Amino acid sequence: MTTGDHIVFVVDDDARIREALSELLASYGMHAVAFGSAGDYVSADKPDVPACLILDVELPDINGLDLQKQIAEGEHPPIVFITGHGDIPSSVRAIKDGAVDFLTKPFSDSDLMTAILVAIARDREIRSERAELGALRQRYLALTPRERDVLPLVVSGLLNKQAAAELGISEVTLQIHRRNVMQKMMAASLADLVRIAERLEIPITHSRRARGE
Repeated sequence: MTTGDHIVFVVDDDARIREALSELLASYGMHAVAFGSAGDYVSADKPDVPACLILDVELPDINGLDLQKQIAEGEHPPIVFITGHGDIPSSVRAIKDGAVDFLTKPFSDSDLMTAILVAIARDREIRSERAELGALRQRYLALTPRERDVLPLVVSGLLNKQAAAELGISEVTLQIHRRNVMQKMMAASLADLVRIAERLEIPITHSRRARGE
């Protein structure tokens, strides 16, 4: 892991903790940026690379658990909580809301580094999935309005003649649109196109079974 392909954010109001964690991470060849408050972290520009957020529970401007909840709806790095006042309800809440780990000070370097590596690996996977979904959405936007009409009918399992009748077009025209959909969505098979439609959450309103087939 090189310093350019990741970043570790440290948010702790204790300057000594920030310095110690930054030095520890540097000794492992990891790039870290430290903040003394949640507000400083939230307002800072962040590079578009896999990351981990080491977050203290008790901060001067907001509780770390509350910050976790506030940023949950957006894109944020996986969180590793650290605290000098750990308790079971807090740790349960943190993990339930998606935190990688909840470490009570003093914690071992190995435990922290393990949690950080897990967090960065998780963020790398999330970013990959997000990029793949973004590419699928771009392909979908490249479809013509008629091709977007055809796609849900095809993945619903309707026969070509049924889908054509549904749209009021000829079966030959339906087949042309279907072929274009497969090509533009880069689907290798009907099963592949079904998986793509599921990822894009395209509603399926027709089925062969519902039509008595």
